[in-house]
Order: sequence, then structure tokens, then C-alpha cells
Amino acid sequence: MSFSRLFPTLCAGLAVSSLFAADEKPSNEGFTPIFDGQSLKGWHVSTKSGHSRVSKGESGGKWVVIDSAITGTQDPPKNGGLLLTDEQYGEFEVALEMNNDFGPDSGLFLRSTEDGKCYQALVDYHKDGSLMGVYGEGLGGKPHLRFFSFGATAAEITLHPDRTPSPLPITDAAAWANLWKPGQWNELRARIVGGDKPTMTTWINGTKIMEWTETEARLPVKGSIGLQVHGGGAPEDYDGKFVRYRNVRVKRLGAEAQK
Repeated sequence: MSFSRLFPTLCAGLAVSSLFAADEKPSNEGFTPIFDGQSLKGWHVSTKSGHSRVSKGESGGKWVVIDSAITGTQDPPKNGGLLLTDEQYGEFEVALEMNNDFGPDSGLFLRSTEDGKCYQALVDYHKDGSLMGVYGEGLGGKPHLRFFSFGATAAEITLHPDRTPSPLPITDAAAWANLWKPGQWNELRARIVGGDKPTMTTWINGTKIMEWTETEARLPVKGSIGLQVHGGGAPEDYDGKFVRYRNVRVKRLGAEAQK
């Protein structure tokens, strides 16, 4: 379906544009690398994630460093996994560059428990998936905020009619093409601040995508940062395909900023 059919006027686009001022672009100051580009030092594979079959003697997915990027895939087929930081974080901003193949279902986990309960910044880079909404992984699917869906390729998206609380600052296919570069390295960023009802903000390539404040206490106030390869799925979505993350860095915020 064309964007002109979904959005017959520009009024909504003008309203959206006013919500995303230039001064809302995130800062690059104060970050510390949490991936050395050579090894998985400081990270570990969860033995409790529901996306893997570790309890049945399988791996927690395949995680290696290739060309200075954390590279993950299912291993064996339908067996995913979760890679977590050894260190835990409460209030923080995490930024990374992503160049995943289109097909695997991944995610950036915030305040993750060892068994993968978290606020997930979506990295559902596949047909019908979405990027940088927020999903309550292992929390009964609450919240579940996503403002667009991919089509058959990474260059095709459909904006959802209801994009509250923070609509995407794009109104047509050309605007999406200016924001997202398929097959290239793109920056994803997520911030979480506050206690057990935190506020979460996400960006794609410096453009603010959403901001949302939790309404219920669902998680501990500290947890790991995680990268996911989803279990299950169609073989063609994972066979010979990988998720790739590099330049992973974090900035502590609030009371933790002094650590």
C-alpha cells in the first residue's frame, strides 16, 4: 500500500515534525566502550534464556567476533540465544552500530534479567518487524509499542495509523530512505532513566523515534544490556544470515553517572 493512500494530507506530517526539534539529537559525549572489538570479554551467553535450548545440551546460539563486530546466529537451527553484559546497569544510554542481515529477529535488551526478562528496544529486522519500539520481553508483552512494520524488504515500510505516544518523524517512503540505509551500518540508541517505572527513549541514526514512560513496576531497577538472536522462526530467515553489532558503548546516567 502506498504512503499517499495511508496519509492523504500533510497535516499529520507537519504535526509530527514539530515534535522532533534539532536540539533533541543525542550527545556522543561521556560514553565508555563495552565491547573491545576483538573478543567477548565482559559478556556471557545466558544459560536460562527461553530462546535457546541450553538445558537440552545445545548452545545459546553462536556468538563470535568477525571484522570487529559481535556476530550472532542460530546454532543449530531454531536454537537462538542471548548475549548479556557481565555488568549491570540502572539508568543509562546505550548506543551501537547495527548491520544485520534482513531476516533474523534480534533485539537490544535493557535491564535484562539472566533469563531474558527486559525492556527490549526492538531490532525485529525482518518482514512484519519493526525497529526501536519498546516491547516487554517476558513481561506479558507489556508494553508493546511499534510505529511501523517492514514489508518484504528493508526498504519498504508501512506506518501504523496510530503511532502514539511518539510518532515516527517520517511521512513517506522517501523520508524513510533518507533515515535508514539497508546493508550499511546504522546507529541504534536507547536511553532508560528512572526507577521501577522508567522513561525510555530511542533513536535511529540520531533521529528520535519514541519516548515512553512505564505505567507499572515490572522489572528490577538494574540489569544487563543484552543482544538477542530469537529462537524458532522459519529456516530461510536464519540460514546463512547473521546479526552484527559494533561500536557498543554505554553512558551511565543519574546517580550511576559518578561510577
